[in-house]
Amino acid sequence: MDTLPSTPVGEDLFEMANLYPRTTGLPMTVWVSPRGGARHDARVKVSTQGGDRMVPEAAAVVAIRPAPRLLEGRLAADDLAAVSRWIVLNEDALIALWDGEIDTMELAQRLRKL
Repeated sequence: MDTLPSTPVGEDLFEMANLYPRTTGLPMTVWVSPRGGARHDARVKVSTQGGDRMVPEAAAVVAIRPAPRLLEGRLAADDLAAVSRWIVLNEDALIALWDGEIDTMELAQRLRKL
């Protein structure tokens, strides 16, 4: 009998929430998630394309703390600056989601648009 892996492939994507430009005030979609089984600190994934599109293979990864910084991928300097301002504005809510203190609905209520 086959067994399923304890952490299914793609589980990280399942736990992530899309935040579109109309919600964040950013020119691109951002993915946020709780920690789950991650071994790294809090971060967001950022679309490298504008609008409501997210291509996971082309997403940039931006750390939330101790200060926003690009960890993986590429973002234009203006886009990174905007994402960094948005992270700082919403750090408490993003960390509360990461730590499992709030869910996605509570996050939506707490987020402030750039």
